[in-house]
Amino acid sequence: MAKATILVVEDDPDIQELLVYNLGKEGYTVITADNGEKALRLAPTVNADLILLDIMLPGMDGTDVLRELRKDARTAEIPVIMTTAKSEDSDIIAGLELGADDYITKPFSPRVLVARIRNLLRRNAGPAPLSFPREGILEIGELRLDVARHVVTVEGRAIDLSATEFAILEFLMRNPGWVFSRSQIIDAVKGKDYPVTERSVDVQVLGLRKKLGDPGEHIQTVRGVGYRFQEGEL
Repeated sequence: MAKATILVVEDDPDIQELLVYNLGKEGYTVITADNGEKALRLAPTVNADLILLDIMLPGMDGTDVLRELRKDARTAEIPVIMTTAKSEDSDIIAGLELGADDYITKPFSPRVLVARIRNLLRRNAGPAPLSFPREGILEIGELRLDVARHVVTVEGRAIDLSATEFAILEFLMRNPGWVFSRSQIIDAVKGKDYPVTERSVDVQVLGLRKKLGDPGEHIQTVRGVGYRFQEGEL
């Protein structure tokens, strides 16, 4: 069976060469882009199974590229691993909030990167990990979630959510009143042993609350445990 195609977006020629060598050695087909504009031109046409995207790029940076990838229906579902030479939380949070599937900080071990890629591709190729029926309309107060159309509205106004934010909101709305740990939420929306930190759930919930406005208060933090979706008056 043919290995996956990976689009590597990296402007440093030495790092790009290292990635091409190590990923090629593993049998992957590697396409390269050294800037964001080229990556956006290539991504819809090369049938990439995964994108390895550097945050620090000349011109359009990686977060801007990711934002455009997630807007385009042709590339919205392609798994993206962000790479960054920075270690600040703000860079990691920005990528996760925009819909990145994972991140890795430079310098990184090629073996670790390959393991992350394998795991992400395996998860993406499998059946949908959500462990509940994915149909119907969920409506609580002014908040409405249409599963089939993948649309969330507040008082009739559409809210732009990432795929992960949508999945978390759907999971919590389907189980109102129940408290779930961060690891349970990850398992429900991404599958067991998905390689993200529990802190990423906090980032996604923070993003959800901001985007939803007042209805975001239905998502309550249960200190020391996790989160629940509380019905009723706020």
